[in-house]
Amino acid sequence: MSSYQSRRSFLGHAAAGFSTLALPRLAQAQAAPRPAQPEHAVDAPVSIEVNARPIPYFEPRDRSRVRFGRLAYRSGLVLTSPHRGFGGLSGFRFLDDKGERFLALSDQGTWFTGAIRYEGGRMAGLDDVEAAPMLNAEGRPITEKRLWYDTESLARDGSLVYVGLERVNQIMRFDFAKGGTRAHGEVIASPAAIRKLPVNKGLEAMVFVPKGQPLAGTLVAFSERGLDADGNLVAFLIGGPSPGQFAVRRTEKFDISDAVLLASGEVLILERKFSWFTGIDIRIRAIPLRSIAPGALVDGDELFRADLGHEVDNMEGIDAHVTAEGETVLTMVSDDNFSMLQRTLLLQFTLVE
Repeated sequence: MSSYQSRRSFLGHAAAGFSTLALPRLAQAQAAPRPAQPEHAVDAPVSIEVNARPIPYFEPRDRSRVRFGRLAYRSGLVLTSPHRGFGGLSGFRFLDDKGERFLALSDQGTWFTGAIRYEGGRMAGLDDVEAAPMLNAEGRPITEKRLWYDTESLARDGSLVYVGLERVNQIMRFDFAKGGTRAHGEVIASPAAIRKLPVNKGLEAMVFVPKGQPLAGTLVAFSERGLDADGNLVAFLIGGPSPGQFAVRRTEKFDISDAVLLASGEVLILERKFSWFTGIDIRIRAIPLRSIAPGALVDGDELFRADLGHEVDNMEGIDAHVTAEGETVLTMVSDDNFSMLQRTLLLQFTLVE
Protein backbone atom coordinates (compact mmCIF):
# COMPACT_ATOMS: atom_id res chain seq x y z
CA MET A 1 0.00 0.00 0.00
CA SER A 2 1.45 3.43 -0.93
CA SER A 3 2.09 6.09 1.70
CA TYR A 4 -0.67 8.16 0.13
CA GLN A 5 -3.20 5.32 0.31
CA SER A 6 -2.27 4.41 3.87
CA ARG A 7 -2.58 8.02 4.96
CA ARG A 8 -5.99 8.38 3.36
CA SER A 9 -7.07 5.13 4.99
CA PHE A 10 -5.76 6.27 8.35
CA LEU A 11 -7.53 9.61 8.13
CA GLY A 12 -10.70 7.94 6.95
CA HIS A 13 -11.06 10.31 4.03
CA ALA A 14 -12.90 8.66 1.14
CA ALA A 15 -14.88 9.82 -1.83
CA ALA A 16 -18.15 8.85 -0.20
CA GLY A 17 -17.55 10.84 2.95
CA PHE A 18 -15.36 11.56 5.90
CA SER A 19 -15.35 9.17 8.87
CA THR A 20 -16.30 10.58 12.22
CA LEU A 21 -13.31 8.72 13.63
CA ALA A 22 -10.80 10.48 11.39
CA LEU A 23 -9.93 13.81 12.94
CA PRO A 24 -11.83 14.23 16.21
CA ARG A 25 -9.41 16.79 17.63
CA LEU A 26 -9.50 18.85 14.45
CA ALA A 27 -13.28 18.92 14.61
CA GLN A 28 -13.09 20.04 18.23
CA ALA A 29 -10.72 22.83 17.25
CA GLN A 30 -13.22 24.01 14.64
CA ALA A 31 -16.43 23.62 16.60
CA ALA A 32 -15.95 23.50 20.37
CA PRO A 33 -14.09 25.46 23.07
CA ARG A 34 -10.91 23.95 24.50
CA PRO A 35 -10.59 23.12 28.20
CA ALA A 36 -10.49 25.99 30.68
CA GLN A 37 -6.77 25.44 31.32
CA PRO A 38 -4.12 24.46 28.74
CA GLU A 39 -2.61 21.00 29.00
CA HIS A 40 0.70 21.62 27.20
CA ALA A 41 1.86 25.02 28.46
CA VAL A 42 5.58 25.56 29.11
CA ASP A 43 6.58 26.78 32.57
CA ALA A 44 10.18 27.87 31.88
CA PRO A 45 12.50 28.43 28.89
CA VAL A 46 14.03 25.18 27.70
CA SER A 47 16.02 23.92 24.71
CA ILE A 48 14.16 21.14 22.95
CA GLU A 49 14.87 18.52 20.33
CA VAL A 50 12.79 18.68 17.16
CA ASN A 51 13.05 15.89 14.61
CA ALA A 52 12.26 16.44 10.94
CA ARG A 53 11.20 14.00 8.23
CA PRO A 54 11.24 15.30 4.63
CA ILE A 55 8.09 15.50 2.52
CA PRO A 56 9.46 14.97 -1.00
CA TYR A 57 6.13 15.36 -2.84
CA PHE A 58 3.21 17.65 -2.09
CA GLU A 59 0.79 15.47 -4.07
CA PRO A 60 1.65 11.78 -3.53
CA ARG A 61 -0.76 10.73 -6.30
CA ASP A 62 1.30 12.64 -8.88
CA ARG A 63 4.92 12.89 -7.80
CA SER A 64 5.90 14.78 -10.95
CA ARG A 65 3.59 17.66 -10.15
CA VAL A 66 5.20 20.76 -8.64
CA ARG A 67 2.84 23.58 -9.63
CA PHE A 68 -0.31 24.20 -7.56
CA GLY A 69 -2.14 27.31 -8.67
CA ARG A 70 0.34 30.16 -8.42
CA LEU A 71 2.56 28.25 -6.01
CA ALA A 72 5.41 25.86 -6.83
CA TYR A 73 6.30 23.30 -4.18
CA ARG A 74 9.85 23.57 -2.81
CA SER A 75 10.04 21.28 0.22
CA GLY A 76 8.31 20.21 3.41
CA LEU A 77 8.96 18.63 6.79
CA VAL A 78 6.98 16.60 9.29
CA LEU A 79 8.09 17.85 12.72
CA THR A 80 8.01 15.79 15.90
CA SER A 81 9.54 16.21 19.33
CA PRO A 82 9.86 14.23 22.55
CA HIS A 83 9.08 17.47 24.38
CA ARG A 84 5.47 17.33 25.59
CA GLY A 85 4.86 21.02 25.00
CA PHE A 86 5.79 21.00 21.31
CA GLY A 87 2.84 21.35 18.96
CA GLY A 88 -0.28 23.44 18.51
CA LEU A 89 1.57 25.92 16.28
CA SER A 90 -0.81 28.73 15.38
CA GLY A 91 1.47 31.57 14.30
CA PHE A 92 4.81 31.81 12.49
CA ARG A 93 7.08 34.76 11.64
CA PHE A 94 10.65 34.97 10.37
CA LEU A 95 13.11 37.04 12.38
CA ASP A 96 15.54 37.56 9.50
CA ASP A 97 15.42 38.19 5.75
CA LYS A 98 16.96 34.81 4.86
CA GLY A 99 14.04 32.63 5.89
CA GLU A 100 16.10 30.96 8.62
CA ARG A 101 15.56 32.34 12.13
CA PHE A 102 11.92 32.09 13.17
CA LEU A 103 9.48 32.88 15.95
CA ALA A 104 6.39 30.70 16.38
CA LEU A 105 3.69 30.42 19.00
CA SER A 106 1.46 27.63 20.15
CA ASP A 107 -2.17 28.14 21.03
CA GLN A 108 -1.26 27.26 24.62
CA GLY A 109 0.78 30.38 25.37
CA THR A 110 4.24 29.13 24.36
CA TRP A 111 6.93 30.77 22.22
CA PHE A 112 9.15 28.68 19.98
CA THR A 113 12.34 30.05 18.42
CA GLY A 114 14.93 28.36 16.25
CA ALA A 115 16.37 28.20 12.75
CA ILE A 116 15.45 26.31 9.61
CA ARG A 117 18.42 24.40 8.19
CA TYR A 118 18.60 24.15 4.40
CA GLU A 119 20.41 21.73 2.12
CA GLY A 120 20.45 22.59 -1.56
CA GLY A 121 17.64 25.09 -1.09
CA ARG A 122 15.36 22.53 0.54
CA MET A 123 14.43 22.50 4.22
CA ALA A 124 16.34 19.75 6.03
CA GLY A 125 15.62 20.33 9.72
CA LEU A 126 15.39 22.74 12.64
CA ASP A 127 18.29 23.85 14.80
CA ASP A 128 18.60 25.59 18.18
CA VAL A 129 14.92 25.27 19.04
CA GLU A 130 13.83 26.74 22.35
CA ALA A 131 10.42 26.80 24.02
CA ALA A 132 9.52 29.56 26.47
CA PRO A 133 6.35 30.61 28.27
CA MET A 134 4.63 33.78 27.16
CA LEU A 135 4.84 36.24 30.06
CA ASN A 136 2.37 38.84 31.27
CA ALA A 137 3.17 42.32 32.58
CA GLU A 138 4.15 40.85 35.97
CA GLY A 139 6.57 38.39 34.37
CA ARG A 140 4.38 35.35 35.04
CA PRO A 141 3.16 32.86 32.39
CA ILE A 142 -0.04 34.19 30.89
CA THR A 143 -1.57 30.73 31.28
CA GLU A 144 -1.70 31.18 35.05
CA LYS A 145 -4.71 33.39 34.47
CA ARG A 146 -7.80 31.43 33.50
CA LEU A 147 -8.62 31.51 29.76
CA TRP A 148 -5.49 33.53 28.92
CA TYR A 149 -3.95 31.11 26.44
CA ASP A 150 -5.54 30.48 22.98
CA THR A 151 -2.75 32.57 21.45
CA GLU A 152 -3.66 32.34 17.78
CA SER A 153 -2.32 35.33 15.83
CA LEU A 154 1.13 36.87 15.53
CA ALA A 155 2.46 40.08 13.93
CA ARG A 156 5.82 41.87 14.02
CA ASP A 157 6.88 45.50 13.80
CA GLY A 158 10.65 45.30 14.20
CA SER A 159 11.29 44.28 17.80
CA LEU A 160 7.62 44.75 18.72
CA VAL A 161 5.57 41.55 18.59
CA TYR A 162 1.78 41.49 18.74
CA VAL A 163 -0.21 38.43 19.85
CA GLY A 164 -3.95 37.94 19.57
CA LEU A 165 -5.64 35.88 22.30
CA GLU A 166 -8.76 34.32 20.86
CA ARG A 167 -10.29 33.08 24.09
CA VAL A 168 -10.47 36.52 25.74
CA ASN A 169 -10.38 38.58 22.51
CA GLN A 170 -7.47 40.76 23.57
CA ILE A 171 -4.17 41.79 21.96
CA MET A 172 -0.84 41.80 23.79
CA ARG A 173 2.36 43.59 22.74
CA PHE A 174 5.87 42.38 23.57
CA ASP A 175 9.11 44.30 23.03
CA PHE A 176 11.66 41.67 22.07
CA ALA A 177 14.42 44.26 22.46
CA LYS A 178 13.85 43.67 26.18
CA GLY A 179 14.80 40.04 26.54
CA GLY A 180 13.37 38.34 23.46
CA THR A 181 10.90 35.65 24.50
CA ARG A 182 11.48 36.72 28.13
CA ALA A 183 9.87 40.09 27.39
CA HIS A 184 6.82 41.00 29.44
CA GLY A 185 3.60 41.53 27.49
CA GLU A 186 1.10 44.32 27.89
CA VAL A 187 -2.50 44.44 26.76
CA ILE A 188 -3.08 47.18 24.21
CA ALA A 189 -6.23 49.15 23.55
CA SER A 190 -8.37 47.59 20.84
CA PRO A 191 -11.82 48.21 19.37
CA ALA A 192 -14.70 47.15 21.60
CA ALA A 193 -16.09 45.05 18.75
CA ILE A 194 -13.12 42.68 19.05
CA ARG A 195 -14.25 41.64 22.51
CA LYS A 196 -17.67 40.76 21.10
CA LEU A 197 -16.28 38.22 18.62
CA PRO A 198 -17.55 34.63 18.97
CA VAL A 199 -15.85 32.30 21.44
CA ASN A 200 -13.10 30.32 19.69
CA LYS A 201 -13.65 32.25 16.43
CA GLY A 202 -11.92 35.51 17.33
CA LEU A 203 -8.67 37.10 16.16
CA GLU A 204 -6.90 34.46 14.07
CA ALA A 205 -4.58 36.57 11.88
CA MET A 206 -2.70 39.87 12.19
CA VAL A 207 -0.24 41.78 10.03
CA PHE A 208 1.58 45.03 10.75
CA VAL A 209 1.90 47.48 7.86
CA PRO A 210 5.43 48.95 7.59
CA LYS A 211 6.55 52.31 6.23
CA GLY A 212 6.20 52.74 2.50
CA GLN A 213 2.93 50.83 2.26
CA PRO A 214 -0.65 52.14 2.29
CA LEU A 215 -1.96 52.20 5.88
CA ALA A 216 1.62 52.35 7.24
CA GLY A 217 1.67 51.97 11.02
CA THR A 218 -1.59 50.01 11.13
CA LEU A 219 -2.12 46.65 12.81
CA VAL A 220 -4.59 44.77 10.60
CA ALA A 221 -6.47 42.09 12.54
CA PHE A 222 -8.72 39.43 11.01
CA SER A 223 -11.29 37.31 12.81
CA GLU A 224 -11.51 33.60 12.12
CA ARG A 225 -15.29 33.58 11.81
CA GLY A 226 -16.68 36.77 13.26
CA LEU A 227 -19.45 37.57 10.77
CA ASP A 228 -21.16 40.83 9.94
CA ALA A 229 -24.84 41.16 9.06
CA ASP A 230 -24.13 40.02 5.50
CA GLY A 231 -22.21 36.92 6.56
CA ASN A 232 -18.76 38.29 5.72
CA LEU A 233 -15.65 38.04 7.89
CA VAL A 234 -15.06 40.96 10.26
CA ALA A 235 -11.60 42.59 10.37
CA PHE A 236 -10.10 45.64 12.04
CA LEU A 237 -7.64 48.47 11.38
CA ILE A 238 -5.96 49.31 14.69
CA GLY A 239 -3.90 52.49 14.96
CA GLY A 240 -2.39 54.02 11.84
CA PRO A 241 -3.88 56.80 9.70
CA SER A 242 -7.44 55.43 9.41
CA PRO A 243 -8.54 53.04 12.15
CA GLY A 244 -11.86 51.30 11.77
CA GLN A 245 -13.60 48.10 10.78
CA PHE A 246 -13.92 46.40 7.40
CA ALA A 247 -14.95 43.00 6.07
CA VAL A 248 -13.49 40.21 3.95
CA ARG A 249 -15.94 38.54 1.60
CA ARG A 250 -16.61 35.00 2.86
CA THR A 251 -17.11 32.34 0.21
CA GLU A 252 -17.55 28.57 0.30
CA LYS A 253 -17.65 28.66 4.12
CA PHE A 254 -13.88 29.18 4.45
CA ASP A 255 -12.53 30.71 7.68
CA ILE A 256 -9.36 32.79 8.05
CA SER A 257 -6.42 31.12 9.79
CA ASP A 258 -3.52 33.55 9.09
CA ALA A 259 -2.24 36.29 6.82
CA VAL A 260 1.00 37.77 5.53
CA LEU A 261 1.73 41.12 3.86
CA LEU A 262 4.04 40.97 0.84
CA ALA A 263 6.34 43.80 -0.24
CA SER A 264 4.25 43.94 -3.44
CA GLY A 265 1.33 45.28 -1.40
CA GLU A 266 -0.76 42.12 -1.40
CA VAL A 267 -2.18 40.62 1.78
CA LEU A 268 -2.24 36.85 1.41
CA ILE A 269 -5.06 35.30 3.44
CA LEU A 270 -4.59 31.67 4.49
CA GLU A 271 -8.00 30.01 4.86
CA ARG A 272 -9.37 26.60 5.75
CA LYS A 273 -12.66 24.78 6.10
CA PHE A 274 -13.53 21.44 7.65
CA SER A 275 -16.42 19.08 7.05
CA TRP A 276 -17.06 15.49 8.10
CA PHE A 277 -18.15 14.85 4.53
CA THR A 278 -15.37 16.56 2.54
CA GLY A 279 -12.49 16.68 5.03
CA ILE A 280 -10.22 19.71 5.23
CA ASP A 281 -9.61 22.24 2.47
CA ILE A 282 -6.93 24.92 2.40
CA ARG A 283 -6.72 27.96 0.16
CA ILE A 284 -4.87 31.26 -0.18
CA ARG A 285 -6.40 34.48 -1.50
CA ALA A 286 -4.51 37.67 -2.43
CA ILE A 287 -6.16 40.92 -1.32
CA PRO A 288 -4.66 44.27 -2.43
CA LEU A 289 -3.72 46.29 0.62
CA ARG A 290 -4.84 49.43 -1.18
CA SER A 291 -8.42 48.08 -1.22
CA ILE A 292 -8.60 47.92 2.57
CA ALA A 293 -10.27 50.88 4.28
CA PRO A 294 -12.84 51.48 7.03
CA GLY A 295 -16.21 50.22 5.86
CA ALA A 296 -14.79 48.37 2.84
CA LEU A 297 -15.74 44.87 1.73
CA VAL A 298 -12.61 43.33 0.21
CA ASP A 299 -12.00 40.25 -1.88
CA GLY A 300 -9.16 38.75 -3.86
CA ASP A 301 -8.05 36.14 -6.35
CA GLU A 302 -7.44 32.56 -5.26
CA LEU A 303 -3.76 31.63 -5.58
CA PHE A 304 -3.73 28.14 -4.11
CA ARG A 305 -6.02 25.33 -3.00
CA ALA A 306 -5.32 21.92 -1.46
CA ASP A 307 -7.11 19.13 0.39
CA LEU A 308 -6.31 15.80 2.00
CA GLY A 309 -5.15 14.49 -1.35
CA HIS A 310 -2.13 16.72 -0.70
CA GLU A 311 0.32 16.88 2.17
CA VAL A 312 -1.69 19.27 4.32
CA ASP A 313 -3.13 19.32 7.81
CA ASN A 314 -4.70 22.05 9.93
CA MET A 315 -2.65 24.86 8.35
CA GLU A 316 -2.67 27.87 10.71
CA GLY A 317 0.46 29.92 10.07
CA ILE A 318 2.02 31.63 7.04
CA ASP A 319 4.95 33.95 6.40
CA ALA A 320 7.10 35.00 3.45
CA HIS A 321 10.70 35.84 2.63
CA VAL A 322 12.60 36.73 -0.52
CA THR A 323 15.62 34.66 -1.57
CA ALA A 324 18.92 36.05 -2.85
CA GLU A 325 17.65 35.14 -6.34
CA GLY A 326 14.58 37.32 -5.87
CA GLU A 327 12.05 34.52 -5.40
CA THR A 328 9.19 35.05 -2.94
CA VAL A 329 8.94 31.96 -0.73
CA LEU A 330 5.86 31.21 1.38
CA THR A 331 6.23 29.10 4.51
CA MET A 332 3.19 27.47 6.11
CA VAL A 333 2.90 25.62 9.42
CA SER A 334 0.12 23.42 10.80
CA ASP A 335 -1.47 23.14 14.24
CA ASP A 336 -1.67 19.47 15.25
CA ASN A 337 -3.94 20.23 18.24
CA PHE A 338 -1.61 17.95 20.26
CA SER A 339 -3.37 15.01 18.63
CA MET A 340 -1.73 11.76 17.53
CA LEU A 341 -4.07 11.81 14.51
CA GLN A 342 -2.60 15.06 13.20
CA ARG A 343 0.81 16.32 12.18
CA THR A 344 2.96 19.41 12.59
CA LEU A 345 3.94 20.29 9.02
CA LEU A 346 6.31 22.95 7.71
CA LEU A 347 5.78 23.58 3.99
CA GLN A 348 7.51 25.95 1.55
CA PHE A 349 6.37 27.14 -1.86
CA THR A 350 7.65 29.65 -4.38
CA LEU A 351 5.13 32.28 -5.48
CA VAL A 352 4.99 32.12 -9.28
CA GLU A 353 4.03 35.30 -11.11
